[in-house]
Amino acid sequence: MPVRPIRLFGDPVLRTPATEVVDFDRELRTLVDDLTATMLAAPGAGLAAPQIGVGLRVFTWHVDGELGHLVNPRLTLSEDTQDGEEGCLSIPGFAIDCRRAAQVVAHGFDLHGEPLLVEGTAKLARAIQHETDHLDGILFVDRLDREARREAMRWIREAEWFGEERPQVRLSPHATNGLGI
Repeated sequence: MPVRPIRLFGDPVLRTPATEVVDFDRELRTLVDDLTATMLAAPGAGLAAPQIGVGLRVFTWHVDGELGHLVNPRLTLSEDTQDGEEGCLSIPGFAIDCRRAAQVVAHGFDLHGEPLLVEGTAKLARAIQHETDHLDGILFVDRLDREARREAMRWIREAEWFGEERPQVRLSPHATNGLGI
């Protein structure tokens, strides 16, 4: 379970929608292990595969002591909303209030291909929505109102990590069809 480098804001992989997982194999189990190890080491409340350069619809979470993962999520969101502080491991050091649905019901699969249902409120609902957004190429700063987004972008441009050389993306000869490195 190696800790993998986390891709930072500006890396194109973060804006590319991820592909559905079709093979529930050893490579997927290794990916989930790597995501979990990287998320816990960061530490973070969640981590999506694109954040470590893998374009597959998989994420992990660690919220209120609960550790989990979800493959190919489909969400049903409540109409009720919640405002709360949100940050992102791909935008290190920055957090701001963001509006999200108050409850979420997530359907997907575990790493063995078994159906999985996850229901969450509060922080878990926020984490599931945040990580699913990553799978769609959406960052939480895209969800902010105009003024907050302007503040976020100003902060990002001034961050010492912004503009650093991005990791080279190499195509894989394996069954990920070039979606992983």
